[in-house]
Parts: sequence; structure tokens; C-alpha cells
Amino acid sequence: MVTRCTCWQRWTTTTAPCSPNAKSTARPVKCPPPRPLLAGLDLAGVVVTADALHTQRDHASFLVDRGADYLLVVKANQPTLHAQLAGLPWQQIPVMDRTRDHGHGRIEVRTLKVAAVAGLCFPHAAQAIQVTRRVRAPGSRRWRTVTVDAVTSLALGSASPAQLAGWLRGHWRIENRLHWVRDVDFGEDASTARTGSLPRVMASLRNLAVGALRLAGHPNLAAALRHTGRDPTRPLAVLGLAYR
Repeated sequence: MVTRCTCWQRWTTTTAPCSPNAKSTARPVKCPPPRPLLAGLDLAGVVVTADALHTQRDHASFLVDRGADYLLVVKANQPTLHAQLAGLPWQQIPVMDRTRDHGHGRIEVRTLKVAAVAGLCFPHAAQAIQVTRRVRAPGSRRWRTVTVDAVTSLALGSASPAQLAGWLRGHWRIENRLHWVRDVDFGEDASTARTGSLPRVMASLRNLAVGALRLAGHPNLAAALRHTGRDPTRPLAVLGLAYR
């Protein structure tokens, strides 16, 4: 549920109205709709976060029609919206949330800016968000900067900047704990399994391994894979099976 909080100052602005005849030059991306997954859930008062692949107009309309709000990352697959967000006067908008973390061999500083914007070319979009992440290794003076744009249907005053930042961090944490592990530790992107249902089967097995190792209390999946790979009985033990 979203807690109402109106005790901070917000920036409001407008953008150029959408042209009803505007055509996107981006290639269409087929994305599984959220309806089968979410159809049986009560979404009233829920804030749904998703990465850029699910930043689709019909997805946004579906969520709002079900009583939910969305918080969606915006990239080049929505070129008109992406250009609108990039054209906002972010330099004039003050930082409204700042966090600093020191762990996992890096120092990370995250800042968030948010503005209530009229005229965004996306259904029910009420606010634009810009998150800037600056990362460096301890002892290094070189920062790596990444800027991410997002939109939300939450109205002005429905959630604090700290809440918005927390929801985005929570979404990225899920990605880091699953998709990054699958891509890096399991080498999923380099897999040559592309025939029939084999890619889906292999993805399911990777998810099973990740879930089993997490439930077994392994905080470092790379180390856990090395440990279990040295003895054929260890994976069985993780799954609660005995070797005879």
C-alpha cells in the first residue's frame, strides 16, 4: 500500500503535448503481457515495478485499470517518452533523495530527482524520475556514472522520494540476485541451447539451482557453485536427497 506524505517540496513542469499522429521509428518488441501472471491477484493499492522491457502502453493501462500504480524504467524502446524525459530541465530540479552504500567491494552513491509532469506520452504517467548512480572502488578516485529514467502513475504526494528510491532499489536487487547470477555465474547469455523447449528447460534448472542455494543459506552464489561442483553428493544434499 502507498502511504500518503505531502511534507516535501516538489518540482512541477510541463512538456510538449503528444501528437496523435506521431509514429515511432523503433522496432516493435514482443513482450509477454502481464495479464496471465497478475490476473488472479488483487492489485488494488499495489505499486508494480518493472524494467524497460515491460514499459508498454497496454501494460500500464492494464495495471491502472486493476487499481494498481506502476513504476517503470524507461529506455529507448519507448523513444518518444525517452526523449521527453531526457529533455526535462533536470539540472534545475533539486536532489530529493540521496543514499550512500559501501559494500561488495565498491562505494555507491545514488541520487533521485522527481518532477510532476503534464503531457507525458504514456498512459496515466504523472511523474518523471531520474536516478543517478555513481560507483567507484575503494581507494580509487574514478567514478562510473549511470543515469536511469523512470515514470510512475503515482500522483503528486502519494509517495515520498525516499519511497520511490526504495522501490527502484528493491527491483534492481531482485534483478541482481537472479538475472545477473544467471547471466554471469551460469553463463546464460553464452549458452548455445536454442532448439525447441531446451532454452526454457535450462532456464528453469538455473532458477531451481539459484533458489535451492539461496534457501540453503549461501550468500555468495559463485562460491556456492564452486563448492557444490567439487563433490557430486553436495548438490543432492542441497536438494535434500541422499546418495547411496
